[in-house]
Amino acid sequence: MKAAELAQYKKALLAVRAKLVGNVTFMENEALRKSGHDASGDLSNVPIHMADVGTDNYDRDLTIGLIQNSEEELRAIDEALERIANKTYGFCEECDKKISKARLHALPYVKCCIECQRKEEQETGEA
Repeated sequence: MKAAELAQYKKALLAVRAKLVGNVTFMENEALRKSGHDASGDLSNVPIHMADVGTDNYDRDLTIGLIQNSEEELRAIDEALERIANKTYGFCEECDKKISKARLHALPYVKCCIECQRKEEQETGEA
């Protein structure tokens, strides 16, 4: 792959990474703010309805799941940036064939070509 192409992919990866870091920081702050309010010992006389507690728990669990997914994506981006530095970016980690440019444009942090990804998903039962 040409140096100019690698630079474009690196720029795209860094942009996605910056956005994800911002999103994760925001979600962590929101989750902490909500749990901080719960732990603040709000002693008002307004009763807390069970449905409100359930909704708060669901929202917190959803936020934690989103944070975990984003952190996994950040790790994949960091690994892709490492592959760019090592000059191995754009090659499948399974079969060593080139990953299509269309796939790299769609998901610049992928490790495998589409064929190897399909095989992996079939083996693990993912869809």
